Amino acid sequence: MTEFLVRRFVKDYTQTDSIRVRTDYGILSSFVGIFCNVLLFAAKFLIGFVMGSIAVMADAFNNLSDAASSIISFIGVKMAGKPADKDHPFGHGRIEYIAALIVAFLVIQVGFSFFKSGVDKLRNPEEITFELVPFLILLLSIGVKLWMAAFNRKLGKRIDSKVMLATAADSMGDVITTSATVLSILICAFAGVNIDAIAGIAVSLVVIWSGVSIAKDTLEPLIGEPVDPELYQEITDCVEGYDGVLGSHDLIVHNYGPGRSMASIHAEVPKDVDIEASHEIIDRIEREVSRKLGIFLVIHMDPAEVNNQELTYLKDQLTIFLSDLDPKLSFHDFRMVNGKESANLIFDLVVPFDYAEKDI
Repeated sequence: MTEFLVRRFVKDYTQTDSIRVRTDYGILSSFVGIFCNVLLFAAKFLIGFVMGSIAVMADAFNNLSDAASSIISFIGVKMAGKPADKDHPFGHGRIEYIAALIVAFLVIQVGFSFFKSGVDKLRNPEEITFELVPFLILLLSIGVKLWMAAFNRKLGKRIDSKVMLATAADSMGDVITTSATVLSILICAFAGVNIDAIAGIAVSLVVIWSGVSIAKDTLEPLIGEPVDPELYQEITDCVEGYDGVLGSHDLIVHNYGPGRSMASIHAEVPKDVDIEASHEIIDRIEREVSRKLGIFLVIHMDPAEVNNQELTYLKDQLTIFLSDLDPKLSFHDFRMVNGKESANLIFDLVVPFDYAEKDI
């Protein structure tokens, strides 16, 4: 079903690096969520009204609130797909993270509501009766929500969408809570033991933890998380793989939303090569690597001495010294400035983040 919907409604669905394709995926996910939740709301409300069941109608409005989460996701995805403008030169991609954060808070709010309800039931236990029609509705709801969770998780992983993964976790939270209700009903009906309140509290804590985890994962790219090591190595290997580049350092990747990253790196080029020739190579690397990895790349040239044997010897000695001192230390931009009476060795020393100021 998932692949059928993707092929039917997402044009060029394999090109997940495209902003337009990502937006189409988001729209599909949102409309599926709205449709399924509104359908569940209508079915539960109608049956609850006919049966005069407040519980079933209350559960119907819970599905209606889930439809609101899908609407938030839709708005977030549409706004994130807006192109860059004068006020936002790197686009609006981070809006998707904000939408995911809102969904995460909705999940946490649902968890707290279930926790409060569980505590109330623990203080004032309510008798649970087994009724076939509401029970079948609960099973239907579990099936639909389980499919929605799998649907959003699959699409979210395919296009690396935080808001879809948050929506998947929201649906999975509903599956857990409804499954706990079903289990409580069965245990009470066949064993005569009422565990509804305890199950509700346990499930609420799971839902709250899920919401907090979503919020944490969403806040990290907003605050500024380190680049993925595999991407770091891929960019480094690409840049250093060109003739005319001796090495690289100071790679920084800025995330402006899924599929919207900018990177800057220093590339060491031979000092005795014509600067225009080196500049032409650097321009070509920027174009080709940006096109290959889908990242806007800016490269700064650092001239490096390659034919000075004395400098090479001193550089090797410094490498050995730092390795003995602490293998985590590294350096770059190594050069020597000769004076009248002595020579100055100049380089940038890179220290780990866990170093205290006094250690430096």
